[in-house]
Amino acid sequence: MSARTRPAARFQRIGIIGGGQMGAGIAEVCARAGLDTVVAEADATAARTARERVAVSLERAVQRGKLDRLSAEDALARLVFTGDLEDLADRQLVIEAVTENPGAKTEVFAALDKIVEDPAAVLATNTSALPVMQLGMATRRADRVVGLHFFNPVPVLPLVEVVTSLHTSAETAGAVEAFARDTLGKTAIRSQDRAGFIVNSLLIPYLLSAVRMAESGFATAADIDAGMEQGCAHPMGPLKLADLIGLDTVDAIAAALYEEFKEPLYAPPPLLRRMVQAGLLGRKSGRGFHEYGHIAGRG
Repeated sequence: MSARTRPAARFQRIGIIGGGQMGAGIAEVCARAGLDTVVAEADATAARTARERVAVSLERAVQRGKLDRLSAEDALARLVFTGDLEDLADRQLVIEAVTENPGAKTEVFAALDKIVEDPAAVLATNTSALPVMQLGMATRRADRVVGLHFFNPVPVLPLVEVVTSLHTSAETAGAVEAFARDTLGKTAIRSQDRAGFIVNSLLIPYLLSAVRMAESGFATAADIDAGMEQGCAHPMGPLKLADLIGLDTVDAIAAALYEEFKEPLYAPPPLLRRMVQAGLLGRKSGRGFHEYGHIAGRG
């Protein structure tokens, strides 16, 4: 890799694609780190919703004493929200955080490859389980495509998985890991490009086991969660955690794991599939294995 195309050791101009729960969280931590951050959404209406999502999160951080008001205002001022992907042309690092759908993500990377002008720019994906290789091969810069998987809620949880495909260069991986660690203050761990990476390969079978237990009538959702919280000192029971992640996301990750490994423990249970079909997605829809008094992000 020539010096001209070597990834910057410190990225300053950041692009985020997708302003949902994950994308908004990533945008927030970038802005709080003092970075020039542009968030691209599907249209102007979605961009306004994304801005409100970040503003609400920053206000909560102020109310909880985690952030002073001036810092929150400064962070929001560093953010630009747009409905036009072309506004990411000058970015040094672009992080994709759209829906966990292979076709949608591949389309985004193919478009970014044409839009982002800097030959040294890095394109990262926040995918939970999809192959980084597949996304890299949709571009002409597969050596500068990498997985950068954050965890929800992004402003709170310290971990980031850096996922390298067979094409990702050592320089790209090193630059992104340094960015996550030194600029964002995250703990970065390395994973090979296999479905589920490290965390979800261990977590998803546990969550699916809890779903199957509830599905069979063996125990109620409340008792399953209480058992793990009070018997194993877990901060959150498995079904509450599945609700927080989003049952549609859990289902998508499980499907990707099962597609790659064909192991029965990864197969999404019928109850999970039915709940997703019914729109019972957990906290973000107001109801999943538990009921919530509001739809997350709207009240």
